[in-house]
Amino acid sequence: MALTIISLIKQVPLPTEMRMGDDGLMDRTKAKSIINIDCQFGLEAGLQLKKQYPDAKMVVCSMGPPSFEVALKTAISMGYDEAYLLSDRKLGGSDTYATGLAISTMLKHLGYTKDAKEPFIILAGRQTSDGDTAHVPSQVAENLGIPQATFVETVKADGEGNAIAKRIIEGGYQMMKLPMPCAISLTPTGIPPRKPSLVGAIKARNSKITVFGIDDIGLGTEKIGLGGSPTIVANVVNIVSERAPIIMSDGHNESTLVTSLVSNFNKGANVLEKKEKAEKKTSEKPEFPLYDNRNGAKGIITWAEVTNGKVSRPSIELLTPARHLADQLGNDTKIMTLLIGKNVQELSQTLFEHGSDEVIVVDDEKLEEYLVLPFSSIFAQVIKERNPEIALFAATTAGRELAPRIGVKTGSGVTADCTGLEIGEYVNRKEKVINKPILHSRRPTYGESKLATILGFVYPQISTARAGTFEVPAKVDGRTGIISTFKPKLDKKEFSVEILKTVRGEGNSVNLFDAEIIIAGGRGTTGDGLELIKKLAEALKEKGVKAEWACSRVVVDEGFSEYARQVGQTGKTVRPKVYVGVGISGAIQHIAGMKESEKIIAIDHNPKASIFHFADFGIVGEYQDILPELIERVKGGFTFGIEPAKG
Repeated sequence: MALTIISLIKQVPLPTEMRMGDDGLMDRTKAKSIINIDCQFGLEAGLQLKKQYPDAKMVVCSMGPPSFEVALKTAISMGYDEAYLLSDRKLGGSDTYATGLAISTMLKHLGYTKDAKEPFIILAGRQTSDGDTAHVPSQVAENLGIPQATFVETVKADGEGNAIAKRIIEGGYQMMKLPMPCAISLTPTGIPPRKPSLVGAIKARNSKITVFGIDDIGLGTEKIGLGGSPTIVANVVNIVSERAPIIMSDGHNESTLVTSLVSNFNKGANVLEKKEKAEKKTSEKPEFPLYDNRNGAKGIITWAEVTNGKVSRPSIELLTPARHLADQLGNDTKIMTLLIGKNVQELSQTLFEHGSDEVIVVDDEKLEEYLVLPFSSIFAQVIKERNPEIALFAATTAGRELAPRIGVKTGSGVTADCTGLEIGEYVNRKEKVINKPILHSRRPTYGESKLATILGFVYPQISTARAGTFEVPAKVDGRTGIISTFKPKLDKKEFSVEILKTVRGEGNSVNLFDAEIIIAGGRGTTGDGLELIKKLAEALKEKGVKAEWACSRVVVDEGFSEYARQVGQTGKTVRPKVYVGVGISGAIQHIAGMKESEKIIAIDHNPKASIFHFADFGIVGEYQDILPELIERVKGGFTFGIEPAKG
């Protein structure tokens, strides 16, 4: 089989070197850059695939300024054969929708279409560190009309024109078979990327990068660049910790350190001194007329993801921002929820009791398991019929690939991983109008160091909400609504991807969201396989406290825990009453998942660990010494201020 392996990569700035410009947007011109980490794993996955097909042609592609040639030459030095760069000033300011369109147009120009005679596979990183959206792989796949798999750990070919992918899902994984051509995005949990060889470096130095402009590939300007993108970044602000200075334990050994922690904890955390904020100078709002550009679009639609026969918690959480937005919009704005699956109509009552006004049911035995192709087709058909102004998805592994694929079908931009959703306005100085109402989607970005506000101008405005960020809305027993049925038109090709196996392990019973205390272990606790972490959580459970153990991403990457227990930007966002982080350095991606905890305790042997900047209480010491002492205190009745459940 004459296989072509195509890797999509991006050169990204180091988040620590990003600066904010005078316009409130990010300036990356002076920041040092590297190949995006996830993309490096995609490159390596391609090289591993070549071992099965030694004659495979290796192609690497990117879109960006001329400086991206450095990254492309690095890929050649690793073992790739050809490199292509799409570089044009007219692409500046492109959102993910426009980026996906541009890259797919370049691939079509190179002959890689769904009808290509020779098979090919597109590999990409799961997401980029400067955007963290995970949108582009789905958007490229949709634009090319080919199947996809995202959040993939490993990929290989079966020798019969199919790719076999192991895909991470909440609580486990799936084995999937995809016919080529297909697109696959890789997580940074596979085989680590190799370093360039000396022979490869010489080859790269003498290689030529083919550079295209938009005219070369036949791409117009209507849907690219700042003016053609369906979304814009309206504002970016720094994310500042709102916790008071940490209280560190004093002592000469583990016993006195833990005694100090218990004493400090019982006294309470420091209180942040509130300072008067300087009055912010704002430019006077021009007296432009209000302009409603919804063109008849009305209502909010959400997706109810079904796992293990139940509506997933993140999908129920969605109904909290949905109701808030509906109340802001007024005029009897209705919340619709699309429920897809086999024998799922009875789940409508759960959705009604938590806030849905109408549940649109698509019931088909072929839809028992989530598949992005038929589900995105169904959603696009419902959107065409109902014409909602807002569509919301939970930012689960499924939601993060489904929403951007739907966005391409509807021509809408998508804002990923939102932590805030509000209805507001936009002063459009170019058109001399004030767009109102318009959805303000707020999301952390640039390694969780900035908070960006994204606006969408094509309807529906689509956003995904970070799981665990919004509370589950209060249940109203007996509340009812309208049940509608929808009969989609589906082609056989929508079912071309086959799920070979679904494995959901103990993660199904892990409920970090309901835990009052979470004991989390990081890289520094893998020496004993997290045994002391688990024993501390178990000691609390024996005292009648709702406790669970969790971990950082590196612990999952190294195989010590299931994904279901991962806390952080790419795991779960939790809000326990007490969060105990042990051996966790404090990478900003982990902090994103636990910073809303009521009280945070940090235990680490490194006094300069970043996590101490985000905690209320801290101990500097070896976890092997501290935790056994802490376990004994718990057995003696110390439960971090949490009243044990009465038995």
